Amino acid sequence: MRLSIAGFVFAAAVPPLAAQSTLRQTEADAYTRYELLAPGSAKFRISYEVTATTSGAIYYFNPIRKGSIASDESVADRATGKPLSFDVVGAVEARAGGVRNTDTSQTYIRVRLNRPVPTHDGEARLLILKTYEDPLSYFVRGDTIVFTRPLGIKRNAVVLPKGYELVSSSFPSQVLQEADGRVGVSFWNETPSEAAVTLRAVPARDVAASRSTVRNRLDERAHQDRKIVYSLRQPETGTFDLYHDYTESRPGTATYVNIVRAGSTVSNPRARNLDTGDELAHETLTGDAITRAKLDVKDVTPQTEVVVFSFPVVVPGTSTRLRMYETYTDTARYGTVGDELVWDRSFGRPANVVILPEGWMLTNSAIPAAVSTTPDGRIRLDFVNPRPDEIAVLITARRRPR
Repeated sequence: MRLSIAGFVFAAAVPPLAAQSTLRQTEADAYTRYELLAPGSAKFRISYEVTATTSGAIYYFNPIRKGSIASDESVADRATGKPLSFDVVGAVEARAGGVRNTDTSQTYIRVRLNRPVPTHDGEARLLILKTYEDPLSYFVRGDTIVFTRPLGIKRNAVVLPKGYELVSSSFPSQVLQEADGRVGVSFWNETPSEAAVTLRAVPARDVAASRSTVRNRLDERAHQDRKIVYSLRQPETGTFDLYHDYTESRPGTATYVNIVRAGSTVSNPRARNLDTGDELAHETLTGDAITRAKLDVKDVTPQTEVVVFSFPVVVPGTSTRLRMYETYTDTARYGTVGDELVWDRSFGRPANVVILPEGWMLTNSAIPAAVSTTPDGRIRLDFVNPRPDEIAVLITARRRPR
């Protein structure tokens, strides 16, 4: 179980393994990549990335979509790159493992995790590979291939067969060519509903596998898994707590450098390896100390401040999921104007959360957000930006009448 205190999530004590059926399966950061196989085969290869977040869980259950014939399944731990054992089970076993589903005919891939999900800010990151055959979702009409499928996962990519060009897409998407010349269609569904996706493609001549001259500006937004949560203290202080999550997969990397935004001051830094639950070492450096440490920080001045988090070096085929906590004071971007709370800060990450202080009601949000209430009665705003740019988030609030 998890408890929410001041907008942050903390794990409660884990029940013994014999009582795992009392847990409820939770997950996060799901992303699906569909690679369309030969036209006429009705087959597509699925790469499904998902994070199991139920503290103490030893299994993860992935539903097998009805109407599809699954084959060539495999599962790997994304932290270690090692394969995980799995089997196919029915609804009874899934419900015993924490899945809330009343459909007794549903089947699942049951994955045995390599360790129970850590109890303190921990998770288990999985990669599930499978091939589906589904003639209702992927078929041919004349010289046109059609992929049409309602997608409940919010982050997705569909890769066309080699030698095909996209001619229509029903959902606003990035179009990004793969290194081998195939065309990829990627999107982040920021609505609460399924994405009704229909793609059409036709044969194309001479589709070159060449690197674009503007490749450095092309990045798949939907596959990014950086996110940040701001928990605002009372606005008179100009202070807020935050944590941000990041996955490091570059071999040889052993540090993460967080550059403190100009005008802000940072305190109380700490970090955790979410894959293991281990606390990480850190240090705060300023000015010349940054240069002497040979950190990759540009335009260092005496006022430049960074927080350096250290973790075991990443080896090929593995990755590390980090969560870094800090407290910021930034009176230029957060405070009061008269009796009004004002938050005025740009966000570059695709997923951002702002939680208002206790006792404040939301009055304005210039950027669209999903609004909810935390268990302790605070207003939470979830911002998703599927585009590769910043959003200027301006929020105002007023005190609730006592």
